[in-house]
Order: sequence, then structure tokens, then C-alpha cells
Amino acid sequence: MTNGTQSIDRAAEILSLVVKADDPISYTEVVESTELARSTVSRLLSALERNGLVERDGDGLYRGGSLFATYASRFDRVETLVTAADPTLQRLSEETGETVNLAVPSSTGVVQIAQVDSTFVLGATNWVDVEVPPHCSALGKIMYAFEIIPVPSGRLERRTPYTLGSRKELMDNLAEVRERGYAIVHEEFEEGLDALAAPVFGLDGRVVAAVGISGPTMRIADHHETVGKLLVDEAGLLSRSLKRKVTHR
Repeated sequence: MTNGTQSIDRAAEILSLVVKADDPISYTEVVESTELARSTVSRLLSALERNGLVERDGDGLYRGGSLFATYASRFDRVETLVTAADPTLQRLSEETGETVNLAVPSSTGVVQIAQVDSTFVLGATNWVDVEVPPHCSALGKIMYAFEIIPVPSGRLERRTPYTLGSRKELMDNLAEVRERGYAIVHEEFEEGLDALAAPVFGLDGRVVAAVGISGPTMRIADHHETVGKLLVDEAGLLSRSLKRKVTHR
């Protein structure tokens, strides 16, 4: 076992002990329970504390850190968002018959958190586990356009002849997204596939999610404006619903 792996295992053992304890636990109790050297426990507790994994209360006892509260809070927000968005996704599905998605920003781009499948055999794709570069995604373009995730610099990965290939092309496209109110992807990720998305706003006026529709170009391309306006209307209703839920808590 390497020293690095051993340190990780020991830190994990200490973290598990602290988090699973019914009450905040002392430094001495950690040493006695783990049978590790006092210097090792001190060093690892300090590292865990610096990273928000444990924290000390007013008596100097250790408990789970702020990172756990942050994770729980974020998970609750996602669950609340999915629940609140379900009527919106269902209405969009009934109106268009196409695949409908709800996505939120992440450190790496966009994460799909809910989907209603297409009622058509052609176009029934599960996008949850599919990696889509944000510049090839209508949902991703929403996140870029409203400055929720940073716009990449330099050349962009080309998936098809229609993919935006440079930052300038992308920035010009994002300006259109803001002016129009919704994003369009026309065969930019895969030939024969179109997608549209609209932003969902939170209480502070910032985008917290995006609602999107995707399907075969042959069914969607001639209806971009109609589908786009439908998305804007439904995303607007969802935004107002989220604001009411927060203010009425």
C-alpha cells in the first residue's frame, strides 16, 4: 500500500467515525477508536477541517463539516426543482410528443436531472448518461448565454459540419439566444437531430435550470419558432412557480 493510499484510508476512517457518531466526538476519542498515532490523527483532522469535511463546535469537539450541509442543501434543491418542474415537462411532452429534458449547471457543464421520453419511436433517447459538449447543446447554450458556466476559449470540438467552431461564432450565437429568449441547436451535435431550450429563473433572477426539447430534424426544423415560444412560456410559468414556493415557505 502506498503512503498516499494509506493516508486516504486513514482519513476516511476518521471521517466515517466523526460523521457516524451520535454526538460530536473529541480528539482523544478519535485517537482511542482508531488506534492511530496522535500526530497522525491531528494531521488528518486538520486536513479534513480545512476542506470542510469536519468542523469543531464551541467545546472543541468534532462533527460533520459544512460540506455535508452544502451537499444536502443542493440535493434538496434539485429534488424540489424536479418535483416543481414535472407538470411543465409533462405539458411540453403532451404538446410536442418529443423528448423533454430538465438540466442544471455543473462544474463540467450541464447535468440532466429529469426527462420525459418521446412518444415517437424515432427520437426516444435517454439523454441522462449521454455526454454532450455544452456548445453543441441547446441546454448548454442557455447556461453559456446567461453566464452560468464559463464560455470556452479557442477552437471548439466539431461534431458535425454545423457545429459552431470558434468562440466568436459561439458568442454571436449566444447573443441571439439572449435576444430571442431560447436556444436552438440545428444538427450541431448529431446530423438529423435538433434541440431547443429556454431558461428557468430563480428568486434572485439568475438562471437555475433549463428546459429543453429534442427530436429529429425532419419533425422539428420547420417549427423552431413555435416550439421556442412554447418553451419560453412554460419555462416562465415554472420560474414563477419556483419563486412562489420560496416566498411562501
